Amino acid sequence: MNKMRLGAIILGGGRGERLSPLTLHRAKPAVQIGGKYRLIDVPISNCINSGIRHIHILTQFNTLSLHRHIYQTYKFDTFSKGTIEILAAQQTMDNSQWFQGTADAVRSYWSRFKDMNVSHYVILAGDHLYKMDYDAFFQNHLDTNSDISIGVIRKHRDEARELGVLKTDENDVVIKFVEKPQTKDEIDQVIDARSKGENVLASMGIYIFSKEVLKDLLSQEGNDFGKDLIPPAIAKYKTSAYRFQGYWEDIGTIRTFFESSIALTGDKPDFSFYDANKPIYTRSRFLPGSRIHGAEIKDSIISEGCIIGDAKITNSIVGMRGIIKDNVELDRVYMMGADFYEEEAREDALIPVGIGEGSVLKNIIVDKNARIGKNTKLVNMHNIDFTQTENYTIKQGIIIIPKGVVIPNGFEI
Repeated sequence: MNKMRLGAIILGGGRGERLSPLTLHRAKPAVQIGGKYRLIDVPISNCINSGIRHIHILTQFNTLSLHRHIYQTYKFDTFSKGTIEILAAQQTMDNSQWFQGTADAVRSYWSRFKDMNVSHYVILAGDHLYKMDYDAFFQNHLDTNSDISIGVIRKHRDEARELGVLKTDENDVVIKFVEKPQTKDEIDQVIDARSKGENVLASMGIYIFSKEVLKDLLSQEGNDFGKDLIPPAIAKYKTSAYRFQGYWEDIGTIRTFFESSIALTGDKPDFSFYDANKPIYTRSRFLPGSRIHGAEIKDSIISEGCIIGDAKITNSIVGMRGIIKDNVELDRVYMMGADFYEEEAREDALIPVGIGEGSVLKNIIVDKNARIGKNTKLVNMHNIDFTQTENYTIKQGIIIIPKGVVIPNGFEI
């Protein structure tokens, strides 16, 4: 099989409102994960590890940091014959609107995609956490003589209302597709026959199409693959389910983002960045090793370039250039670090970047460049589920300190 025949189209995501305030100033795929990576690194790395060298990324909202990261990170040399191209939403003489959905985004650049030297396309989301061999996925597509293939994962029926779910025959040919079924009867109709009534097959939002089939689908009305184009297509085209056996998470909410992040600190996490055979790539930075002065650190990830005092850190992630002073306690904290180092002698920096002495943080996301003063207590002591202020947001019980925010000395939540 010629791997160059499979091209990748990565969808840069919508507004990402459920991940706000992390998405106030950046696209969802540009949100940091694991201390030093961004979500977009996951599908791009999967492509590279699968031998795919024709990669196109469709973007629309808050694209500055996402574009900068991609340009600074991914450069194929002359001899690899690879391409990675960003295609931003644009208004043209033929189309005055922005992308209206996943299928509409691909349709908007069909004049570009149809001339690619590939026979098939794999359509990917830019904000999911998983590792998949797209080469094996493609081989299964060819072996089953399918027109459309959908990556699927087994989920409990209780989660079906938030997912696109499908029903297959004994050969995993799709016979029914329902986007977010809401009633018990609708869910019962798509229960996976192999699961004894408890599980459904959920679409991962990963599709393989031949060029001819994709061209035909995009000529139909509808803006989304899962909602509009795939359900009627299964009657016309052989559509197969590719059962994925690994870990997969759609980073759709603050809770899923936070729990997926903290899970990385475990002894044997379901998703791991520590895999030499299938590495996740990201921008190379020339930062020194982290300097730690007497800290007690347990089940945590400390990125490069950090300076940590006599602190206690548990089940937490500290991003690049993270500054943590003495007597700080972190428990289930994702601190994203900083974009720069700040001279300690600056007189105007009354509260420096980082976490000040004597502060206690628990169940919290601290976005980049935040300034948290001394003796703060950020633990959601009243168990608030949701609130939004100028300096912090609480969603699903998780505290979020937005990028660049200043938290004064002695502040408590």
